[in-house]
Amino acid sequence: MFKLVNVLFAYIMVGLLILLSRYVKQKVPIFQRLYLPESIIAGAIALLLGPGVLGAIAGAIGINEYLAENGLFPETMRTVWAQSPGVFINIVFAALFLGETIPHPRDIWRKTAPQVAFGQTLAWGQYVIGLLLTLLILTPVFGVDPIAGCLIEIAFEGGHGTAAGMAEVFENLNFPEGPDLALGLATVGIVSGVIAGTALANWGRQKGYIQQTETHLPGDAFFQETEGTEEREIRTQRARLMNNLLVDPLSLNFGFVGLAIAIGWIILQVLKFIEVFTWGQLGLELAAAVPLFPMALVGGLIVQLMMKRLGLDLLIIRPLQQRISGVALDVVVVTALASINLMILGANMGVFIILSVAGIAWNIWAFLYLAPRMIPVHWFERGIGDMGQSMGVTATGILLIRMVDPENKTGAFESFAYKQLFFEPIVGGGLFTAAAPALVVQFGPVSVLLLTAGLLAFWLIFGFLNFRQMTARTESTT
Repeated sequence: MFKLVNVLFAYIMVGLLILLSRYVKQKVPIFQRLYLPESIIAGAIALLLGPGVLGAIAGAIGINEYLAENGLFPETMRTVWAQSPGVFINIVFAALFLGETIPHPRDIWRKTAPQVAFGQTLAWGQYVIGLLLTLLILTPVFGVDPIAGCLIEIAFEGGHGTAAGMAEVFENLNFPEGPDLALGLATVGIVSGVIAGTALANWGRQKGYIQQTETHLPGDAFFQETEGTEEREIRTQRARLMNNLLVDPLSLNFGFVGLAIAIGWIILQVLKFIEVFTWGQLGLELAAAVPLFPMALVGGLIVQLMMKRLGLDLLIIRPLQQRISGVALDVVVVTALASINLMILGANMGVFIILSVAGIAWNIWAFLYLAPRMIPVHWFERGIGDMGQSMGVTATGILLIRMVDPENKTGAFESFAYKQLFFEPIVGGGLFTAAAPALVVQFGPVSVLLLTAGLLAFWLIFGFLNFRQMTARTESTT
């Protein structure tokens, strides 16, 4: 057990590690060229200075018993860190849609359908490849749990946050090596995503695939930036709502995050209650294995829509929500990487390498072959964002879009952003991501493989047909 003061100093150390990582990034050019987030560097530093590396070295040469057992961080601090990812990931997902303008789904769909199809194809393909490898190689040769077939999507598509958030699920399903493998894969994914994306961006320029000429699709005017007069009106209305509220806007917005998490918790408890008296009677325990964070995302959507209906949505300030989510995500990444068990990762190195190579190969191939056949306009600029997200985090996708379209002339950023409404609730840390390991345990990897293969086929067919229709519509209007 630990005291509150231990929690305080644990997070003070996280802050100091982030400051140190910023200094290290400024001094090491390769980190700048890779666009590595400071949180990943900080987590790597914590891992190196902890018992897994520094402690092992000290123990091998017999320098100091305390150093050999703990590294530079006491056990109470490492205990706080180990529990942090599963807590703070709920804040990240709860804030995902808070403060966002949520237009009518039909209006969004007309613009983002090609990217929804491509993004879903990437995600379900990661399941198919992972489960096939598990059935044919990983389980027969290495004896790994079939749940490993879900790791590519959890780590690559979900990123460090989802990988860390799923740790408790893996433990409950008797897959203790899962958290370390997932975090290791997430690190490989984000680094390879930036490296591959940068190389592909240079290749695309040489081949002339990067157009950067503005093309309007039906409904594009809906996504134009808010004009200055509207922004001023929004500020005026928000100031009127905030009048006489003796609370800091940041505190108020954190309250909305708390409300979203509370609603998500209630939804999860209701699902568990229903499960006990329905399919749970048949031995199917799915809701019990679902973590809180995807429900917190649903809770955030409910809060946003509810506040909009009440005319109070301007109290939710999107930039503040991004700051709250950003801090929480930094804590998730730093503490999750600092808590990796290198011995477990080393013992499963064969599994780790196979899944890493397969995940990278699938994402790059899908971008080069499928994106130009599913995205009719500016396939390179729009597809590279989805490829980046599928290998790391949403920020990686945005980074790659900025590389190839810095002035946002192609509309790739808007398409990418609104695609998340049809994407995040399901995969990439959504409901299916959270439930997939439990589905493998309950129904077996073959059943989940057939399900994901069917969904992959659906999105491929839809993507090809939608491409043909949009291309024909564009040609008929020119």
